[in-house]
Amino acid sequence: MTDSSWEALSQQAIAAAGVVYFLAMLAHLVEWSLLRNVPATAQAARVSAGSTGARPGSVAVAEPDRGREEGHERVLMAGRLGLLLTWLAAAVHLLGLVSRGLAADPNRVPWGNMYEFTLSGTFVVAALYLATRRRFGLAWMAPIVVTTVLVLLMVAVIWLYAPVSPLTEALNSPWLVIHVVSAVIATGAFTLGGITSALYLFKERQETRHPERTTGYLARVPATPVLDRVSYRMHAFGFPVWTFAVLITGPIWAHEAWASYWNWDPKEVWAFITWVVYAAYLHARSTAGFKGRNAAMIALVGVATLWFNFIGINFFSSTSQHSYADASSAVVSPLER
Repeated sequence: MTDSSWEALSQQAIAAAGVVYFLAMLAHLVEWSLLRNVPATAQAARVSAGSTGARPGSVAVAEPDRGREEGHERVLMAGRLGLLLTWLAAAVHLLGLVSRGLAADPNRVPWGNMYEFTLSGTFVVAALYLATRRRFGLAWMAPIVVTTVLVLLMVAVIWLYAPVSPLTEALNSPWLVIHVVSAVIATGAFTLGGITSALYLFKERQETRHPERTTGYLARVPATPVLDRVSYRMHAFGFPVWTFAVLITGPIWAHEAWASYWNWDPKEVWAFITWVVYAAYLHARSTAGFKGRNAAMIALVGVATLWFNFIGINFFSSTSQHSYADASSAVVSPLER
């Protein structure tokens, strides 16, 4: 295949992935709408040490006992269809990423500009969700994760698209793979943690104002202690990976490209601010038992700084060496995320 054929395949795959994510979102919305008037049971569900695919210490989440509910089969069918479509969308999404790298001459990793990083980041969010769904019992997160990935894909295609081009000299380095892989993985974990923290605040509000409510989506979201624990585990996983990306590989690559480990570039500063916020979050939890609402608020501040660092700096800073002049041209950027 020619480079133009690979690029066309990448565009078609990303478009197809968006369509399949949309269908998955509809399937999950149908699943939860069928349950909107069905009271959730008080029985905590399944992920236990003896269940299939589970490990000792798995988080048990509150899920409804649907075996006795009216429309049980339709609910199960919608949920399974949504999960199947999410797997299919993620596979097509990965095809679009691989094709994007093969479209360049010479072939390269698909992390040369903001559009490609967005494709990679959204794929990691979907992949991490699918990988941890059974382990942490995250079925309740499905409609929000799929919707988030779909919206970010739309933003990438509509506003961030850039034609395939060779990597600039600074980007053409082995550190590109090391740095960006770690940054993308951490971004995915922090995004899932942020989603869980936001749900914690909504769930807490419902439990405080309407403790008697047993129907609707929030009634089937796990109890706040479980949400707090899942959020903590996501952040605890992402933080050392982010530390490796921001404080180790980033400065090393910057020194290789610019002969300086630190340049007080706006993107470097905001990446460090993000690190400080998450460091404060984890430190407070481990030393002062800082849990619940306050921890969730700090986590949301962290995810806001994370995505502002990614999107806001690229568009609003005129001095950053990591910015894009527009959505279709990349700037020399050893720390581009």
